Amino acid sequence: MGVDRVAPRRPVAAVVGDGEAAQVELEAARAVGEALVDEGFRVVTGGLGGVMEAASRGAHASAKYAPGDVVGILPGRDSREANAFVDVAVCTGMGEARNAVVVATADVVVAVGGRAGTLSELALAWKAGRPIVAVDTGTGWAARLAGEPIDDRRPDRVHGPASPREAARIAREAIRRRSRAR
Repeated sequence: MGVDRVAPRRPVAAVVGDGEAAQVELEAARAVGEALVDEGFRVVTGGLGGVMEAASRGAHASAKYAPGDVVGILPGRDSREANAFVDVAVCTGMGEARNAVVVATADVVVAVGGRAGTLSELALAWKAGRPIVAVDTGTGWAARLAGEPIDDRRPDRVHGPASPREAARIAREAIRRRSRAR
């Protein structure tokens, strides 16, 4: 006999970006983490420092934050590697291949700056059909891909560039559109 759900599953937004981010990226990531939780999302990141930690910290700052709202998908096998704001640490032992798990866990992907690791997550998100939103920091792959298609496999484009609050609203609307299309 199954258990009835009390409430529908909350959507999950992955925040991707560099582990060694510039100050402008850290500030944007913190703001987007808070805005995503304000919009009803849970936040998943790669669980380490930089943009990942800033987004996790921001999620905790939301008035709507609840324990369990921040998930870190770690590259290693030691949960102590997770930043202090991760509620649920998922150890993969997969190294950078854990990027595929971050994307697969998410309903939408929000990019803040980013270098090669972020680019891999964006390519995986594109192939998986996940909506992608680029936060406006003027840096990294998020800035380069905002408003552009990644390739010809999809008719849409990377949303943005958007402020952190706008990015969260765009992410929420993208989830609504996907739900109505199903």
